[in-house]
Amino acid sequence: MKKWVMGLLLISCGVVAFAQSGGSKGLVSGTVIDNDDNSPVMQATVQILAVRDSSMVTGDVTNNDGRFALSVRPGKYLLKVSFVGYAPAFQPVTLTQSKPRINLGTIKLHSDAIMLEGAVVVAQAPEVTASEDTLVYNSSAYRVPEGSALEELVKKLPGAEIDESGKITINGKEINKIMIDGKEFFADDPNIAMKNLPVNIIDKIRAYEKQSDMARMTGIDDGEEETVLDLTVKPGMNKGWVGNVDLAAGTKDRYSGKAMINYFQGKRQFTAIGSLNNVNDNSFPGGGGGFRRGDNGLTAVKMGGVNFATETSKLKTEGSVKFNYKDVDVVSKQASETFVSSESSSFKNAIDHSRNKTTNMLADAFIEWKPDTMTTFIFRPRISYGKTDNSTSQNSYTFGQDPGYSTDELFGTDDLTSLVPEENIVNTVLKNTLKKGDDLTAGGSAMINRRLGKAGRNITFRGKYNYTNSSSEQFSTSRTDYFQKSPEERLEILNRYITTPTKTSDVSARLTYSEPIFTGGFLQFSYNFQYKHSTTDNSTFDMGDDWTVNEGLNGNTQGEYNADLSKNAVYNYYNHQMDVTFRWVREKMSLNAGLSFQPQKSDLSYKKGELDTMTVRNVFNFTPTFDFRYKFSKTSQLRIRYRGKAAQPDMVDLLPISDNTDPLNIQNGNPGLKPTFTNELRAEYNFFNTENQRGMFSFFRYQNVLNDISNRRVYDPQTGGYVTTPENINGNWNLMGMVGTNIALRNKKYTINTFTRANYQNMISYISDKNVVADTDKNTTKRLSLGERLRGTYRNDWWEFSLNGSLDYTHSRNSYQESNNMDTYQFSYGASTNVRLPWNMSISTDLSQNSRRGYTESSMNTDELIWNAQISQDFLKGNAATVSIQFYDILRNQSNISRTISAAMRQDTEYNAIYSYCMVHFIYRLNLFGGKDAPKGGPGFGGGPRGGFGGRPHRF
Repeated sequence: MKKWVMGLLLISCGVVAFAQSGGSKGLVSGTVIDNDDNSPVMQATVQILAVRDSSMVTGDVTNNDGRFALSVRPGKYLLKVSFVGYAPAFQPVTLTQSKPRINLGTIKLHSDAIMLEGAVVVAQAPEVTASEDTLVYNSSAYRVPEGSALEELVKKLPGAEIDESGKITINGKEINKIMIDGKEFFADDPNIAMKNLPVNIIDKIRAYEKQSDMARMTGIDDGEEETVLDLTVKPGMNKGWVGNVDLAAGTKDRYSGKAMINYFQGKRQFTAIGSLNNVNDNSFPGGGGGFRRGDNGLTAVKMGGVNFATETSKLKTEGSVKFNYKDVDVVSKQASETFVSSESSSFKNAIDHSRNKTTNMLADAFIEWKPDTMTTFIFRPRISYGKTDNSTSQNSYTFGQDPGYSTDELFGTDDLTSLVPEENIVNTVLKNTLKKGDDLTAGGSAMINRRLGKAGRNITFRGKYNYTNSSSEQFSTSRTDYFQKSPEERLEILNRYITTPTKTSDVSARLTYSEPIFTGGFLQFSYNFQYKHSTTDNSTFDMGDDWTVNEGLNGNTQGEYNADLSKNAVYNYYNHQMDVTFRWVREKMSLNAGLSFQPQKSDLSYKKGELDTMTVRNVFNFTPTFDFRYKFSKTSQLRIRYRGKAAQPDMVDLLPISDNTDPLNIQNGNPGLKPTFTNELRAEYNFFNTENQRGMFSFFRYQNVLNDISNRRVYDPQTGGYVTTPENINGNWNLMGMVGTNIALRNKKYTINTFTRANYQNMISYISDKNVVADTDKNTTKRLSLGERLRGTYRNDWWEFSLNGSLDYTHSRNSYQESNNMDTYQFSYGASTNVRLPWNMSISTDLSQNSRRGYTESSMNTDELIWNAQISQDFLKGNAATVSIQFYDILRNQSNISRTISAAMRQDTEYNAIYSYCMVHFIYRLNLFGGKDAPKGGPGFGGGPRGGFGGRPHRF
């Protein structure tokens, strides 16, 4: 503790000395706006030039609000403001010792008529720029196929990735929210925007960490920021109604339909969206090569919703209502190996078929009211309802040795023993499950902040409440053949009905006080109390041997109550949290350092069979935080963050009980479990040169977990089942880093993007056979992953051509079984192009070679040549309509195979999907009262700039 405090003091002292050094300089500030609509001009170049020879003395770019501030010594200068598509603005500036600071007020930029009327775009917008802690992506710098939604644009952004589940990350940070012009868009569901917002209305995309309501009002970082994408609507398209309709039909019974209407007027927004499709929301072809995100199963989606936002000088309101229905039909084939000991493994092959239907409805709102300049009130109500109807059929085989056959071969025979000797077969399982559930959640938060006269002195109260009422029913039948048991014990039939109603209430109240202690220095004290109460009543019924899940419960079939497996739990949680935070802000530097103290109490009343117990746990958590930022300029910043976080084991895991509801997966409790503590250190650095449009961003993270919880699994070779007990374990840590660059070459028409990623993981788990349970019985998997993405692009006003390549290398070493060591490669290379022809026709296509190497199974070492294409034709007045034909996986080579590796097992999975098909789209775009700058051409869900031979280029 003393070392930690001393280190913090030394860092702070060093920062003070560094921040206060430097000579006496003046300051020139102002705001740059568009002369036509008075909107701020972001990323405009501002230069202070010497009067005698016009050489640049200093320079920078405007921030997201069009503001700038330049430090310069007293003297006479010439200020120059420039941006692509505008005529430069000049203004003389004089600073003296008596008047070293000057605010130039508003500087208006006028459209450059000569540039805008030319047939060729004479300058290209940079793909990405950095402004303080915000990355700004220019939509016009990326060409996407006609008809594309936001997802296709995001996939092209440097540092952006979208995984199989649709999770979006920018430079390793997950995107939790999409915003439009600073206003929330459908709350915390970014997929609505990703799948439905048309690219052609987007001017810029800003990626940054949005502070929580508490941090925004108090100025003190509370660690609850979330990474968001903030979209800027193109000038002219934010003044009136903009609508889009996209209807499509295709081969193999594929269909898709979207409709959207937007209203933008000043600080008012309204959006209504509706869509349905059975193409897994696939993006349009022609967007670029590389390994594509595989889709697990066949998905049909129906959704609809409205979103609104208004703002006045005192009141800001935002809200949304949405409905979503999803029907997912998944067939998967699995082959896995679980490490039992240093000399043996358990092998499993399975075929699963699931049909999952989910219905969700959600309504939420955001209200911010400022009755005066000293008081702010924020209210966030929320209510949601969900319904699930999931059915699963599973057929699996477990072996004591590698069967030597593929999953298809094993399940393709009527007699398993004709392929695998009976002594090597452990069990076969046929299981059917039907789960139905309903849940209703209602709650919200309210916050009030009051400034107390002195700048930086304020008091804040926040209250939260959430109530959840959920119920679930599970119908299951299971037939298990144990090949290594006696004939009398070989067959086990378990048919059960389980119902689980749960009610949860969660309430918290937080009081925060901030006090300025010197210029730029603040102390914040806060106290938070949280109480959580939940009740769960699980009832299990044994059904007859001839009962099926489709019969459910009826008057003739009620089942027999199983008191040994039924359970009831009542849980109460009390948390007191005291925080002390120090914040120090200078012109280029900010520092947040704090300590959190959390005494907690939990009690659990638990009943199961003859067990009736009450357990109480009292713990004390201590967590430090540290956040340091230094701004070298408005386009260059260093940020270092540390956060420690304690977590408690689940109360049920602490009970000395054994749950054998599933005989092949028996769960034991462990009263000796200790709390876990996670250390996380992050560092970020970025810079961007506005003159040559070259930049770099980097992100590094180190994380280790003390007393991590790992499941010790004791394998039973006679049944193929496991007895699982949670245990604390140490040694799990990982180190991750990524660096991206953006380089513009000759005439800014050639760009090169690189994205380099490295990740090292040290994963430790318990591996035990039936006779070995010593603490030394651990398996360590060390995995190094290296990745490189490279894209080179040439573009002018009518054509874009890209070459791209990627390489992912994984080096994995297993301490238990060297036979499972792997060095695998996944690489891709290809090209894509988008061409705008003079008769309003567009052609988009991409071709990529995707390959895997280094896998033991030959089926995993694949070569797939993937070709997609699209042809579209605009017509009607103003090119308001488009017809396009799209071809997916023309060569029919795409597959969907994935591999999962951990310290305890490895698993290969293949899913069903339809990859090769054709779609015909009709798209219509409506733009009413859009203003003189609104683009008149282009289809509804079109993307990218609309140049063409002799066509008027867009102003960037």
